[in-house]
Amino acid sequence: MGRSAQRRPRFGGSARGYQRTDRLNELLVRILAGELERIDDDRLGFLTITGVETDQDLSIARVFLTSDIDDAELLEAMADHRPRLQRAIGDQARVRRVPPLTFVVDDTVRSADRIEEILRGIGPTTATDAMDAAAMDAAGMAGEQSPEGDPYEEE
Repeated sequence: MGRSAQRRPRFGGSARGYQRTDRLNELLVRILAGELERIDDDRLGFLTITGVETDQDLSIARVFLTSDIDDAELLEAMADHRPRLQRAIGDQARVRRVPPLTFVVDDTVRSADRIEEILRGIGPTTATDAMDAAAMDAAGMAGEQSPEGDPYEEE
């Protein structure tokens, strides 16, 4: 058996169950969120970093954002703050090379809101929803007197 077959994963490798880039992505989210809290810029609005995806070779890091402002304004403001954010990553992360940041507006929240709006407009569609609607109709009628009178009333 060769020497390479006897090797064990090094500390910090994928032996923990997730890749190095996954750990780096989580770290970048924390660093960027902390730095953005310190930036006083009204152009950012209510900004949320929804995730970061870094390439394996650290050639690029895509930062996914949502905000309550126009997408073009948000991307312009983030481009202005890119050097400061890159510097914060260099100071706080132990990486040889800081990947260049690319900002992407994350449409996931908008898509989820639109799907929820559509589903609300459809009405009860499942058997459970139909039974719930029928139960509510029956409960509404339960308080009404039947035409035959009260069955527990003695004559």
